[in-house]
Amino acid sequence: MRRIIVIAAAGLNLAGCSSFSLDSFKSAPPPMPVQLDSNPQGADAVTSIGPGCKTPCSVSIPAPESNFTVTFNMPKFQPATVPVTVTRTPGDFTSPATTTLDPSPVFAELQPAGPPPRAHKPRPKRKKPKPAAAEAAPAGAPDAAFPAPAAAPPPAAAPAPTR
Repeated sequence: MRRIIVIAAAGLNLAGCSSFSLDSFKSAPPPMPVQLDSNPQGADAVTSIGPGCKTPCSVSIPAPESNFTVTFNMPKFQPATVPVTVTRTPGDFTSPATTTLDPSPVFAELQPAGPPPRAHKPRPKRKKPKPAAAEAAPAGAPDAAFPAPAAAPPPAAAPAPTR
C-alpha cells in the first residue's frame, strides 16, 4: 500500500510541475463601468472599443489594455472626441491590481454647428435689353432711347398798348 501512495504522489508531483503557473489562479478582469455625459445631454456617445449609449449614461467595457477615445455626436452640433487614459497598477499578494480611467466621468461640451456653407453659384451675366421700339421705328422717327427735346415755348406776346 505504501508503494501505491508513493507512486501516486510522485505522479501528481510531476504532472503538477508541467502545468503550474500563477496565471492559472488569476481570473479575467471584470468589466469596467464608464460614465458618459455631455452638454447638451442626449448626444450619442460611442467608445473606440465598442459600446456606446445616449448621454447621460453608463457603459460597461471590458477591462481596457490601452487608452481609448469616446466620440460624442448630436444633430446640429459639431462632433467631439475625448481621449481616455488607462492607468494600470499591478497588484501583489496583499492587494489586487487596479485600473483607473482619466477622465472619469467622460464629459464633452458640444459646440453648435454653424450654418451650412452655401454652394457658390456664379451669377449669370445680365444682358442689356435692347428696346424693341428702336428696332421697329422708321428711319425718320426719333429714337426711343433718346427722346426729342421738348418744343420750345411760344414767344411771349408783346404787351398790349395802353392808352
